[in-house]
Parts: sequence; C-alpha cells; structure tokens
Amino acid sequence: MICFEGNPFSGKDLERLIVFLKKMELEYETGIEYTICLLDQNFNIVGTGSVEQNVLKCIAIAPEAQGLGLAGTIISNLIQYQFEKGRSHLFIYTKPENRDLFEELGFFMILMTEDVIFMENRKHGLKKYIIQLIEESPAEALNPGKTIGAIVANCNPFTLGHRYLIEQALKECNYVHLFILSDERSFFKTEERFYMVEEGIRDLKRVVLHNASDFIISAATFPTYFMKEKEKAGIANCRLDLELFGQRIAPDLHITKRFVGTEPSCCLTRSYNKKIKQILPQYGIEIREIERIILNNQAVSASQVRSLLQLRDYDKIKDIVPETTLDYLLKTTSRQEI
Repeated sequence: MICFEGNPFSGKDLERLIVFLKKMELEYETGIEYTICLLDQNFNIVGTGSVEQNVLKCIAIAPEAQGLGLAGTIISNLIQYQFEKGRSHLFIYTKPENRDLFEELGFFMILMTEDVIFMENRKHGLKKYIIQLIEESPAEALNPGKTIGAIVANCNPFTLGHRYLIEQALKECNYVHLFILSDERSFFKTEERFYMVEEGIRDLKRVVLHNASDFIISAATFPTYFMKEKEKAGIANCRLDLELFGQRIAPDLHITKRFVGTEPSCCLTRSYNKKIKQILPQYGIEIREIERIILNNQAVSASQVRSLLQLRDYDKIKDIVPETTLDYLLKTTSRQEI
C-alpha cells in the first residue's frame, strides 16, 4: 500500500478524495485539516481518514480492501498526527453499525442514539468530566433540595442579552450552571469567550461557570459527513447533544431547569429549542424559554455585535454589551476579520 497525506488536500487530489468518499456514501467536510489516503498498486484510493481539531472523521475502506487491517493503519496514523498536535483526547461520531470496528481500534462509546454513536479514546472521559463539573460547583449547588438551572451558550461575544438570560434564570433558581461551548470555529476563541463571560458575571454569585468541553455539542462542530439528509443530520445533532445532557450530565448536578432565549432569526436555533422542549422533559428537566431583550428596536444578539465590530462602531456596541465585554473588544481592535 502507498501512503499519501495532505494538510489538507487540494486540486485534483481533493477531487479524487471527494469522488472516493461519495462512493462510500460519505461527504468531504470543508473544516478538515489533515487527511491520509492509502493507495493500491494502481494508485487508486482504497482507504482514507481525516482529522478536524480533535475529531477523527471521513474514515472509509473500499469494499475490495476490507479485512486487510487498513482501518487500523489509518487510525494509527491519525492518532499520531493528533498527538504531534498535542491532542490526546480524541472523538469519533459515526453510524451505530460501526461500533464494533472502532471499539476494536481502542475507542469507547459515550452515547448511542438511533442515528449516531459518539465515541472517545478514553474509557472514562465523560465520567472524569462530570467529576470535574462537580468539583467546580459549591457544595450547596449540589444539594438535590435546591432548584438548579442550566444555560448552554456560545457567547461570541458576551452581550447584555446573555446577561439578561442569566439574571432571569437566577430569579427562578438557587444556582445556575453556565456552560460555555468549546467551539474553535467561533470568531472568538474558547478562552476569549470564557474570559468575557467570567468578567461579565463576577457580581452574580450563584452562577457556576463551566467550559462545556467536548461533551456538550454545538451545531458548528457536529459532523454530518455520514448523513445524506442534512435536515436529518441537524435533528441527530440535537438528539445526541440533548440525550447526553439529560441522561449523563444533568442528573449528577441535580439540574431540573434549562433556560434558553427566544430566537427571532436563526432557523437552526429555533429548531434546536423545539427539540429541547421535546427531549429534556423526558429526563425531568423543565424548559424555560425567555424572551430576548430588545434595544433600539432590535433583539440583542452576538451576531449584531460582530457586525458592528466590522464597522468599528463602538458607540452602538457599548449599548448592547456589558462594560467588561466592551473593554475587551477595545483591546482587540487590531483584528482584521470579523
């Protein structure tokens, strides 16, 4: 076998890869940063696998080459690449029928739904994350006799709308767990968004701030390469994320309420909110949808802030973000792309 690598592929090499993946009923995803292909003696692709951040994806072996151990070769190569990038905790989203294959290659199931299986290369990765969440929480917030709420947000960046949602949740709860999504595709990096939120809620003593890690899944990071119907893929993403939250995360933190803001413009978020109302109550979690605040006849949103940043219109930005967020944005005026 001939090993052929790309960081990522382009041109005719990319076209060949896309054609091979289509034959295998998979789609190439534009966020891929590295790919390995195995070629036969005629230089035809017979196996491939790719990486995007800490997720292994688009792994496929041609029917005529199955049973030759090529999957193991590809996975070993991808893991080596990830380790060289300093990434040791790795994930795979795939079809449920692939469970045995990836378990043989050293991956462990986190959760399986009808359409997706979510796996990691650590046997107790999720359990350790939940222990971390518990350790980050004050003892009183772990009291099952208290009313404990949760909010999951990207905060790209942190706005007065986010702040308002948190304040409304605190009116109904003794403590609120606030999970900030780990999504490096956002304009602001995870650590930047976490910092802005941390600074913006310092006076709110009953908020427990957490990094969502890789166990609370954003729409941006969920792979859809193995699903033909993209609408179905979106539903599968919602179900996987919400069942993981409802089954595994919420119980140990005694979360009984989850708060979301109304969504006037984004169809994806509206669809997600609809699924939240359908799924999480099955796990004893009440859903509270809070009307967004309106300033200057417009619903406050992070996308609005990013648009104003592009114009460097800080006079309007200061009306819709906390002072701490504004201070941070003013320090980052050297950014050229929004």
